Amino acid sequence: MIKQIIALIGLSILVVLSMSYAQQGMEALVSAHEWISQILTEVFSGGQAGNLARGLIALLSIPILVGLIPTVIYWIVKRSWFPYFMEIVWIVWLIQAGALMVMAR
Repeated sequence: MIKQIIALIGLSILVVLSMSYAQQGMEALVSAHEWISQILTEVFSGGQAGNLARGLIALLSIPILVGLIPTVIYWIVKRSWFPYFMEIVWIVWLIQAGALMVMAR
């Protein structure tokens, strides 16, 4: 428990010190989401079901792609499945969903 608190404090200090870089990363994540969503408007209809499918695919594609990068590198080196794939996907998804909610105001 103490190790987790120390890690949380350390990561918080790191984020505060690198706030401009974190902001650029969030902006890149949101713009990549909007780019994928814009491309998918050509594929899906403009109705409610099409908008739902487009939003779902756009929200899930970036975390999965980000999670696949270390997984592929790990597979090339070790020839086994990367053990933290879903954790990376969840972290990126949470960050992306949080950024999208903040930008939707």
